[in-house]
Amino acid sequence: VITDPGKRTLLVETDYKVEELEALADHCYDIQDIGASIASGSFKTEGMVVAPCSVKTLSAIAHSYTDNLLVRACDVVLKERRKLVLLFRETPLHLGHLRNLERVAEMGGILLPPVPAFYHRPKTLLDVVNQTVGKVLDLLGIDHRLFLRWGPPPAVDPRSGGRGRKSEDPS
Repeated sequence: VITDPGKRTLLVETDYKVEELEALADHCYDIQDIGASIASGSFKTEGMVVAPCSVKTLSAIAHSYTDNLLVRACDVVLKERRKLVLLFRETPLHLGHLRNLERVAEMGGILLPPVPAFYHRPKTLLDVVNQTVGKVLDLLGIDHRLFLRWGPPPAVDPRSGGRGRKSEDPS
């Protein structure tokens, strides 16, 4: 399910066309198809991810305003006590945003702001993206090797004067 603003974000921020993204999906649903299978609790899922999650969608989820399939499916996931992961990336935040985030968390939603981590020493933008995607997959119980997990400190490269680390390949 992709909203019209989501389609615009896809075109602005990636090299994908909407049709190419849809071709990657097992199922695609029209945003207005409120009768789609994912609008019912009897349709079993492990959970749902909204990425990115806009302020409008966050607000609709927080207030159970199910006027489209995306928000209805989120509402179903919450009422069925399944995992709803929201990648809310708005900054800075005002009190209304914080209250909506709090409401969704109280309802059982998982808030995962796509904030990059650097302990794994990303070398490319894809490394940064993969770290966030990996965290989402972890929450859904899906195995992956998208980033180097935290563990014992890697060996220090002696040529760095103690400041640099030897590179480690997560694959």
